[in-house]
Amino acid sequence: MLDKTHRYVLLGSCFSQYMGERMEAEGYHAQCNPVGTLFNPESIRNTVCHALCGGEESLPMFRDEAMQEWRCWWANTRFRAGSEDEARALVQEPFRALGDAMCHADRLFLTLGTNVCYRLVENGMVVSNCQRQPDCLFREDTLSVDAVCASLAETIDCLLERNAALRITFTLSPYRYRKYGWHRSQLSKATLLLAIEQMVQRYPGQVDYFPSYEIMMDELRDYRYYAPDGLHPSPEAVDIIWNRLCE
Repeated sequence: MLDKTHRYVLLGSCFSQYMGERMEAEGYHAQCNPVGTLFNPESIRNTVCHALCGGEESLPMFRDEAMQEWRCWWANTRFRAGSEDEARALVQEPFRALGDAMCHADRLFLTLGTNVCYRLVENGMVVSNCQRQPDCLFREDTLSVDAVCASLAETIDCLLERNAALRITFTLSPYRYRKYGWHRSQLSKATLLLAIEQMVQRYPGQVDYFPSYEIMMDELRDYRYYAPDGLHPSPEAVDIIWNRLCE
């Protein structure tokens, strides 16, 4: 699946970060999560569509009064500054670079982590990062299969409009969300898998799926393949999945 003459972009959960770092270490031309980790389909859609089509003024900025600094709801906490204009310019640069990378990429890996997202109470907007703000500012939302499909289809259409030759590979993060309870975590993964399958069928030849989740759950079931927290894959498991990706 991988070719060192190709250009890759990886977006999504922490598992995409593992794969992106491995790609870079192995000499592949890869860009991974330049604005921060993205866990749910809505955050991925917001990031992709803004990077390709959005202007600087459309970035959702806010002022953290406690820290006396400005940040962006769609970016990592490292993007912050004392003035709104400075913070906006700081975060817009990686978005611009991401848009350019996606327009010229050969393959985009999208790793979905959960169908749970967090919306601002004041306007319903999904945030990519809660920025260590008070819980009362957010409400939790669980996306249905139809909602995930709508979000993914909008993401794919936006991508293919700008780069018709792009190939998109979905993966599902093997990270298990203990905080939701094991049953709810499994329902979340099942929801994402059903939506991904619909995308594979809807966009034949342009969208496919790499079974990182199934490799972890069905082949690497021993606890030695998990990190000490019992949730993340261990370095050995990442190596095994990486080798399967390279086959």
